[in-house]
Amino acid sequence: MVLVAKIFEFKEPLEVSAIARKLKDFSEEEPHEHEGKRTKLTAEILDLKLEGDSLTGIFSKDFVLSRYYKRGLVETLVTEEVPFRIKQFKERAFLVVLAPSKARGVKKLLTNYVANKLSEILFIKTGAIVEVKITHETLKQIHESNPRATKLIWFDDVDIPDIEKLALAGSGLADTKLYQEYLKHGKIWYAVFEVQKRGLVVGITRNCVVTLFTRVELKEFTEYVLNEVLPLIS
Repeated sequence: MVLVAKIFEFKEPLEVSAIARKLKDFSEEEPHEHEGKRTKLTAEILDLKLEGDSLTGIFSKDFVLSRYYKRGLVETLVTEEVPFRIKQFKERAFLVVLAPSKARGVKKLLTNYVANKLSEILFIKTGAIVEVKITHETLKQIHESNPRATKLIWFDDVDIPDIEKLALAGSGLADTKLYQEYLKHGKIWYAVFEVQKRGLVVGITRNCVVTLFTRVELKEFTEYVLNEVLPLIS
């Protein structure tokens, strides 16, 4: 299964231990009528675990999934669970939200939603937890340090009229002249490459969405994000 994570940063200082106290026992309910019966949709944080400067947990939320069946809408109640981790790194605090790339159902719990909701819980407002960036120059360096390990590159911010994105894929990335030509017209937005020392194939975007294409345990993927991707953030 493909695994996906997105990294955010706390813009307002807050110790991980204080975050744990504020998130503990969080739960909220929303009334809903389902098949003629009144029920409640719940959002809650489960399995909080504090270990040193790291906090793990699961954000759980109930949704109503509507499907068209025999000329009518049929509602199904579903629960999405998204693991997250909060980590202090070099005097900064980061939030890593993990989710499958193909969550079941049409309405999936997005990483951005979790970041905004945690911001509301902790700071009573959105915007205290924000997106982070990896620079074009950093992605460029990753590719050029070992071009034969790169599988795919997407370029954005393209200055050619009517062209929004450019892409390069395949073994030719190691020595293609097109790579140098595309660099003149755009910036690297997304790169897929092999992390040879770990045996992983990973994709990273400039707004820190990390996709793992190799089958590994969730714990190993999380460790890669924390140890290898966090240092790349500008």
